[in-house]
Amino acid sequence: MATPSVRSAALTNFEKVASECGVDAHRLVAEVGLPANCLSDPDIALPSGLTATMLELAAERGHEPAFGLRMALARRLSNLGPLGLLVRDQPTLRHALEVLVKHIHMHHAAMTVSLEQTGELICIREEILSGGGRVPRQSIELAMGTTFRLLRIFLGESWHPRFVTFRHPAPANTEWHRRVFGCRVTFGQEFNDIVCSARDLEAPNPGADPVMARYSQRLLEMDHGSQTQMSDRVRNLVVLLLPRGHCRVEIVAQQLGVDRRTVANRLSVEGTTFKSLVNAMRRELLASYLHEGVRTMSEVAALLGFSELSAFSRWHRQQFGYPARTRQHKSP
Repeated sequence: MATPSVRSAALTNFEKVASECGVDAHRLVAEVGLPANCLSDPDIALPSGLTATMLELAAERGHEPAFGLRMALARRLSNLGPLGLLVRDQPTLRHALEVLVKHIHMHHAAMTVSLEQTGELICIREEILSGGGRVPRQSIELAMGTTFRLLRIFLGESWHPRFVTFRHPAPANTEWHRRVFGCRVTFGQEFNDIVCSARDLEAPNPGADPVMARYSQRLLEMDHGSQTQMSDRVRNLVVLLLPRGHCRVEIVAQQLGVDRRTVANRLSVEGTTFKSLVNAMRRELLASYLHEGVRTMSEVAALLGFSELSAFSRWHRQQFGYPARTRQHKSP
């Protein structure tokens, strides 16, 4: 499977924040093995794992738990490249977010965005897939902060969400989080959510240009249409569907606008199966949840899509060869 990539535009403002925190940005780029020009050329495809590692190291060495969030403060739609052009010309905020949901993988292949509506509230939910079990805290906060900046482009600089939640534990200092979002921010939750009123999403965009939107759509498809593998698209949907217990191939196929046979055939060409991808994602998420260390095994089982702890236990023994209850004594 191809390594998920992210456009180097995701590192916009990295050098500035690193300097403010006493970190040599270029030395860190060289240390993790990224291209030397990734801080100046926005269109280089970077391995998302190495990029996430660099952000974590910068935050650690700069003693700044809000490193990624501070990077997000300078975000503009132009940082999204052709995707930003398409977002810019949507008639309403809802349309803009739906474009982001559909095409975010073209900017960041390891990132997923979804819209979840409950009554009059909308949850803008984001996740970044990361191997090795380590939660990409800085990458997630950078992504959430960037989405927040997008919302303010449409809603004005005085707008604030109802509240914001993060899956990872709270840092020692949350001053930047409260300052940036201007609302209640909680950690250790089930999802990474920006929660706002559904009415906010109907905000019109007076600058929308449908002609330019059509041009941007064609540009986006020409640049990226043939580059995304079916396995990457399926993985991005699996991570969103597992916690809701709806991770079935027919639902994934429906989300992709194809039938289940098409999904199976294309995955076969790429050397994998739907079941294999689901199991791999469950293993990755399990490592992530255990690394956080704040959830019971029953809670983890539910988040992995198991309706009963016994089903999770059987799966765990099949995957790892030992019972889940001994997990704390072994590594994946």
